[in-house]
Amino acid sequence: MKRRAIFLDRDGVINRAVVREGKPYPPANVSEVQIIPGVAEALQRLKDAGFLLIVVSNQPDVARGTTPRETVEEINTFLASNLPVDRFIMCYHDSGDGCNCRKPLPGMLLAGAEEFDIDLASSYMVGDRWRDVDAGIAAGCRALFIDYGYDEMQPDSGTLKVSSLLEAALIILNGD
Repeated sequence: MKRRAIFLDRDGVINRAVVREGKPYPPANVSEVQIIPGVAEALQRLKDAGFLLIVVSNQPDVARGTTPRETVEEINTFLASNLPVDRFIMCYHDSGDGCNCRKPLPGMLLAGAEEFDIDLASSYMVGDRWRDVDAGIAAGCRALFIDYGYDEMQPDSGTLKVSSLLEAALIILNGD
């Protein structure tokens, strides 16, 4: 029997993004990481309901040479030690690299689905940027958008908007 999953963006969904001039950025190092209030509870409720929890995150600063891959991995290790996440799948490419993993393409979600035998149609993508939503929809998942009002393109108006991961979790759990 196929499994169900919650695919989660990292920065802005489980830990605070650093917002500069209306745009979100990842923390520069593990000392800047702040787990968003309500995230641990949300993830535990989803885990208890039988969902796999897979973080899928674009980390183009590695390709750009502004953040070492080791820093991204240290942040993931810190988050994994504090939260019930099953897997972290990262895209270390930049927009022009032509990969299939950089959101809005669904490559990271498809890789997670293959690795864990996931039923994408009964799974969800939760993100705070249009790229997250589009990747989830392209993979065949249902998508929820945490709307922080960033100064950038927004997902289609038909996307369900929420104010936090905890709100998204409650919607998912009440709908199942």
